Amino acid sequence: MITKTFQDLIREKFPNLSPGQKKVAEFLIASLEQSSLYTISQIAREVGVSETTVIRLAYALGLSSFSEMQKMIRQDWLSQKQPTYSMTEEEEVEVTNIFSHSIEQEKKILDRLRNQIREEDIWRTAELLIRADRIYIGGFRETYTAAYWLFYKLNQLRDHIYVSSPTGYIPETLCNFGEKSVVLLMSLPRYSKEALILADQARKQGATLIAMTDRHLSPIGQLATITLTTGENTEIFSDHALPLLSLSQLIVMGMHQRDSKNIRERQEKMEQIYNHTGIFIE
Repeated sequence: MITKTFQDLIREKFPNLSPGQKKVAEFLIASLEQSSLYTISQIAREVGVSETTVIRLAYALGLSSFSEMQKMIRQDWLSQKQPTYSMTEEEEVEVTNIFSHSIEQEKKILDRLRNQIREEDIWRTAELLIRADRIYIGGFRETYTAAYWLFYKLNQLRDHIYVSSPTGYIPETLCNFGEKSVVLLMSLPRYSKEALILADQARKQGATLIAMTDRHLSPIGQLATITLTTGENTEIFSDHALPLLSLSQLIVMGMHQRDSKNIRERQEKMEQIYNHTGIFIE
């Protein structure tokens, strides 16, 4: 017979817990070591609930007392410290080297990006996106993840935002784009033909083209009004999404700074919709 762990019990009972009990449960799961040592009052203080709520969680889990609950927490914590499989010293070194190398590569990517950033271009981009009547975000294949993220975030800040699909775009979407519109296009090696076609279409319609690419002389970098560069990368297995997402975050921060009143009003309206429709669980 398999004995349930404390985490198993939480997962099973979680949907029926009160909001306060859920907060306590999340803290206990996230902090097994502290939870196995803390008193009731310490847990209550950390979570911001009453001591009664902590005790009632134990009862809600079908346990007889807080002490019994803490005993299960301690067992979970100890079991995590004793893995069922023990790696050899050579394996531990190899895994550590792989992860350390990956982290170092990501740090290099962000360091390179920091050297590429021109603050005036970020502010100009934010201003253009605030004033635009329509915005189209284009990203294909590998860059689509970052394009969709920026599309989602901009939808929280303003209206009339459109996004490509991973492999192309619908030309009719750009039908009403003109001089007041902005097309923000992401393109990294290997450069996709779709990005160049979209850039050409945007220019023909008079829209402002903003490029997020690795270098100013990339195919779309040469065509854009503003080119935000991530820096050239010679690594074969590079995470292209990381610098694009970082640049996107800077743009969103700039828009928040320059258009805070309108953004706050839009987000208040969205919160009312979220609450009415119950889209989010918490």
